Amino acid sequence: MSTKTTQAMMVQSTITQERVDAVQAATEKMLAALDAEQPEGMRYASCLLPDGETFIALLQLDEGVENPLPGFPEYGELLGIVEGSRAAPPSVQQLTVIGSYRLF
Repeated sequence: MSTKTTQAMMVQSTITQERVDAVQAATEKMLAALDAEQPEGMRYASCLLPDGETFIALLQLDEGVENPLPGFPEYGELLGIVEGSRAAPPSVQQLTVIGSYRLF
């Protein structure tokens, strides 16, 4: 269990059915860029809920680490696609991590 990290953010976005593939492809492209660059002090995950239209993004930054995502062109591309594809406004929530096994 990690005690180093305590805060995370969850963004939930419901996407129109015809744009789900585009959002998934842009997410995979961004994750490949993160994997290539391997920025320190952050963890990121994207999940698709069973409804096939709702994406959950989880972001955790170590204390004192500035969010590196805005510096990635692939992140900007993903945001543009998501913004034009939402079926409803996003839900953004700050999470307090109680404990984690290799996630945060």
